[in-house]
Amino acid sequence: MASRLSFTFVALTILMITFSCIPCQAQLSSTFYDRTCPSALSTIKGAVSAAVSRERRMAASLIRLHFHDCFVQGCDGSVLLDDTSSMTGEKNSLNNANSLRGFDVIENVKSQVESRCPGIVSCADIVAIAARDASAAVAGPSWTVKLGRRDSLTASRDLADQNLPRFTNTLSELTSLFSSKNLNQRDLVALSGSHTIGQARCFSFRARVNSNASDIDPEFARTRRDDLPCPADGSGNANLAPLDVTTPNTFDNSYFRNLVNKKGLLQSDQVLFSGGSTDSIVNQYIRDSSIFRSDFAAAMVKMGDLSPLTGSQGEIRRVCNVVN
Repeated sequence: MASRLSFTFVALTILMITFSCIPCQAQLSSTFYDRTCPSALSTIKGAVSAAVSRERRMAASLIRLHFHDCFVQGCDGSVLLDDTSSMTGEKNSLNNANSLRGFDVIENVKSQVESRCPGIVSCADIVAIAARDASAAVAGPSWTVKLGRRDSLTASRDLADQNLPRFTNTLSELTSLFSSKNLNQRDLVALSGSHTIGQARCFSFRARVNSNASDIDPEFARTRRDDLPCPADGSGNANLAPLDVTTPNTFDNSYFRNLVNKKGLLQSDQVLFSGGSTDSIVNQYIRDSSIFRSDFAAAMVKMGDLSPLTGSQGEIRRVCNVVN
């Protein structure tokens, strides 16, 4: 009798644990808001399209915002949180301070969505959708965004410093970092291709254009060093240069041609074509831009799956820069 009761207790315990974990294992779905907020996707698309129309560079900023969100404790909107007296968030981390943009666009989108469907659509999902719509707005690829993420209650500058790639990274360091996020070298090269649009600050490429190194075209270095300017003396930190010198406002494969011609603006760009294991991927993307576009879309979906909060985890923020 005792053994039978013991077996029953164990079985019930296992059942309770199984059901209690169901929210933790909830799957993202592209139809997540179809019933609860059917106007969400069209509202977000309209707002993002308007923002990119006002400033073409915003497309790159919104794609980068999604990337920087997902690489730090998963795609949970943590990058959007302001610092508080008890929390130092991600906005002022090494790779985000005075650099990461698009927060005002996300807040505007959130306000519009909240007016239609209060408390339904997460900031994390808005960031993910905005990245897709920003790409499409500049003739880049589109993809199906899986939805159902919830918003984090915390953010961490330390985690951002540890998990975001740096402009000085070697190919080995980048490969290792991406591998830790379950992303391979093809994902690395494809996602780096987002640098076909956008700009970088002198601070991030000063050492490269002043180096006289063999992996940078001398005239390209001179124009960035002297004409921008971005001198070695440390002045001009905020001066901007396009990441793609050829077609800076169009999503295409010119970025990869630039690498072959030693015109990668950042050191972390040029290492993708430096006699290493990713050279063949760069060459493939040059030969066939459709492969690049397809791989970029697939890598964005894959990145969007990084450790989302689902079910009862986290919350749905009312505004994106503070917890409820």
